[in-house]
Amino acid sequence: MITVAGFNTAIDRLYTLDALEPGAVQRAANVQAYPGGKGLHVAQTIAALGEPVQLVGLTDVFHRNLIARRMSERGVLFHGVEIAGELRHCLALRERDGRMTEVLDPGPLLPPRAQQQLLDTLWRCVEDTDAMVLSGSLPRGFEADTYAALLRQIAPRGLPCLVDASGEALRLAADAGAFLLKPNRDEAAQLAGRAVDTVEDAAVVARALHARGVAFPVITLGARGALGFDGADCWHASLAIAHSANAVGSGDCFLAGAAVALRRGGEPAQALRLGVACGAANALHEETGYVQRAQVDALLAEVRLVRFDG
Repeated sequence: MITVAGFNTAIDRLYTLDALEPGAVQRAANVQAYPGGKGLHVAQTIAALGEPVQLVGLTDVFHRNLIARRMSERGVLFHGVEIAGELRHCLALRERDGRMTEVLDPGPLLPPRAQQQLLDTLWRCVEDTDAMVLSGSLPRGFEADTYAALLRQIAPRGLPCLVDASGEALRLAADAGAFLLKPNRDEAAQLAGRAVDTVEDAAVVARALHARGVAFPVITLGARGALGFDGADCWHASLAIAHSANAVGSGDCFLAGAAVALRRGGEPAQALRLGVACGAANALHEETGYVQRAQVDALLAEVRLVRFDG
């Protein structure tokens, strides 16, 4: 069983526009809404790949049935902590030419009781867990060191932990013993204090993160794939696709693929390979943060995986 801490559940809304014109009235050609949040995207992708998974996250009275039904349909065991307010809403605005603009709601401020309920629920799940994924932003009210503290508490159990965070939470997690840390290009640049424009730049950052105690640091590079360092070699995995319908959530699907490969006993390089296939499969479809297993399997054969010596 893989356990995902995706505390900051959201409702994702995808608006399709001819063109985004700031300051003007916008008329959407189509609007779609899904349960979302990075952790939820990770969990439903893990399930789509055929692995048992459970998700700990927020829910509310307005969306509890929607989320519970979707997670059940997708094969995810959902442990929801209900809050009195409303979940955050994340907007993705897609223009006719494919350009995407995201607007991310900060979400509700959680009282201490709700924070503790999330943590207690997560710890009840640990007993049945082979691997842990800490994914996405922390709800307001949590301290930035929450992921770092969880990593240190989980370490004695010998569970591999994969982390996808940003800002101060990412910086603190980088020094707390994560097995896999997955910043994207911009987040890696913030961590390193230098631009990450090339695969060579990503390799420098990955090696530096490994020196800080991350066993398998991975830098995702959007359409250019991902680079990881396993302590001996840097590996670069990439896959070109002809058209992207919605790349939002591809990083989450990447992390899910990497978690599944590692749980199945795959080498880090193979985790990169499955991760890239999952990220590409997500980009081919309208829904944010979800893949179809048959398509992942087909794309996997096309992923280019090379040892990178730069």
